[in-house]
Amino acid sequence: FHPGSGTVDHPVFVHNPHLEEMKDDILYHFGLGTGTHNLPAMFGDVKFVCVGGSPWRMKSFTEYIAAELRMEDPKSEYPNICAGTDRYAMYKVGPVLSVSHGMGIPSIAIMLHELIKLLHHAHCTDVTIVRIGTSGGIGLQPGTVVVTKQSMDATFLPKFEQVILGKTVVRNTDLDPSLAEELLQCSKKLNQFETVIGNTMCTLDFYEGQARLDGAFCSYTEKDKQDYLNKASEAGVCNIEMESSVFAAMCKLSGLRAAVVCVTLLDRLNGDQLNNSQDVLHTYQQRPQILVGYYIKEQLKKMSRS
Repeated sequence: FHPGSGTVDHPVFVHNPHLEEMKDDILYHFGLGTGTHNLPAMFGDVKFVCVGGSPWRMKSFTEYIAAELRMEDPKSEYPNICAGTDRYAMYKVGPVLSVSHGMGIPSIAIMLHELIKLLHHAHCTDVTIVRIGTSGGIGLQPGTVVVTKQSMDATFLPKFEQVILGKTVVRNTDLDPSLAEELLQCSKKLNQFETVIGNTMCTLDFYEGQARLDGAFCSYTEKDKQDYLNKASEAGVCNIEMESSVFAAMCKLSGLRAAVVCVTLLDRLNGDQLNNSQDVLHTYQQRPQILVGYYIKEQLKKMSRS
C-alpha cells in the first residue's frame, strides 16, 4: 500500500546493469552482503527509513519509535546491525529502519548507495525515506522545524553537481511535495512546535561555506555575511545543512518517496555559535523525531485499515 496511490507496489530502483552480473554484492561500509546475509528476510518488511548524522541519535530514534508503536519490550536491546563496521550504525524496529550517515555530502552519498542496494536486494516496496537532522535557520525562531521543499546549492540553484569520469553531471533536487504537505499537516495536529515548508541550502562546509565568522579562516566581513544570508533568504532559503542535495537527488533517481525534516538550532542572522544549553538543544533535536514518529504512526494506522 502506498499512501494516496492505490495498491500498486513501487520497487526501489537501481540503475546499474553491472549489478546483474555480480555473484555477490558486498555492502562494504555496512558490513553486510548478499552472499553472507539473507537481506529479504532481514529487511523485506521495511516501509520507512529514517536517516540522520549521528549514530547515537539514530539509536535514540529507534527506541523512541519502538515506544510510539508499542513494539518494545522494556528489556529490548536494539543491536547495531552494522556492528561489523565503524562507519555507520543501523537499527530496525518493525517496518522502520534507522541509519546514521555521518556529516556531509560524501559520507551520506556512500551510505545511500549501499542503502538503496540493500532495499533493492531485500525486494522492499513503497518505501518512504526521511532525513531527520539539525540545521542553521535564516530568520526563523530557533527550534522551528523546516520541511524541505527544494534543496539548493550555495549559489541558490536547485541542483546537485557531481563529477563522474571527469565530467560534471547535474541532478535534480526536488523532494516529494505531497509528503512535505503531509508532514506539515501532522505538525499542525501535533501542535507542539512551529513547522514550515521552505528551501534548504546544502553546503560543502560548516564554516566558510556557510558564511560563518568563527572558523579558522575568514576573508569576509560581517556585512558580507549578512548580505549573503539575506540573498539566501530572498531565494526562499529557510535553513542551511550539509546533506540534503545529494539525498534528494539519489532518492529521486531510485524512486524513493523522500523528505528532509531539520530543526533549526539558531538564527544565523543573529550569530554563528550555538550558545543555548545542552538541554535546550536536546529538546530541539527531538522535534524532527517527534514529527516523523507521528507521521509513521498515522501511516501504519492507514495501512492496517486498508
